[in-house]
Amino acid sequence: MIDTEVTRLRRLRNTALRARAVASALDYDSARHGSVFSRGAVNCWRIARVITGLLRAHPYLSYQRGPSEVRGVYDRVSAGLLGGIARYRGRSRQTFSDELRRVAHELDDARALTWSSDLSDTLGRSQMQIRGLIKELDAGARNESASRHETAARVETQIGAAREGSGSVAGNWPYLAI
Repeated sequence: MIDTEVTRLRRLRNTALRARAVASALDYDSARHGSVFSRGAVNCWRIARVITGLLRAHPYLSYQRGPSEVRGVYDRVSAGLLGGIARYRGRSRQTFSDELRRVAHELDDARALTWSSDLSDTLGRSQMQIRGLIKELDAGARNESASRHETAARVETQIGAAREGSGSVAGNWPYLAI
C-alpha cells in the first residue's frame, strides 16, 4: 500500500463516518431498524470498519492512525445542525442522498485505484448497496417534494378562496364601519 492509497482510504473513511453521523441525526424514528437512514448508517459503518481494519493491519505505525476524537465531535455537531435544517425544510431524504453521493464518489475513487482485489470486491459490494439506497432516497425525496407542493397548493387554494369571499359583506366588514 502506498501513501496515496492510504490518503484515499482515510478520506473515504472520514466521508463514510460523516454520512453515518448525518444518518443518525436525520433518523428521527430510531425504533424502526429498517428505515433507509439506519440502513445507510450501517453501510457507512461497514465501510469505515473495513478501512480501519485494513489500515491497522499495515506494518507502518503512521498508517495505523484512526480518526481523531475531535473529528468525531465535529462530525456529530455539523450533522446535528445539518439534520435540524433539513428536517425543518422537509428535505431530510434529499440531504442524506447528497451525503451518500459523496460516499459513492469516494468509493469510486478508492476502488479504482486500489491494488488489493479483496478490498476492491468489498468496496464494490458496498458501492452497490449505497447506489441502491441512493435510488430509494431519491424516490422518497420526490415524494417529499410532491407532498410539500401539494400542501403549498392547498394553502394557495385556501388563500384564493378567502380572497374570492372578500366581495361579500363578511369580507368587507371593517370597511362598512367607516
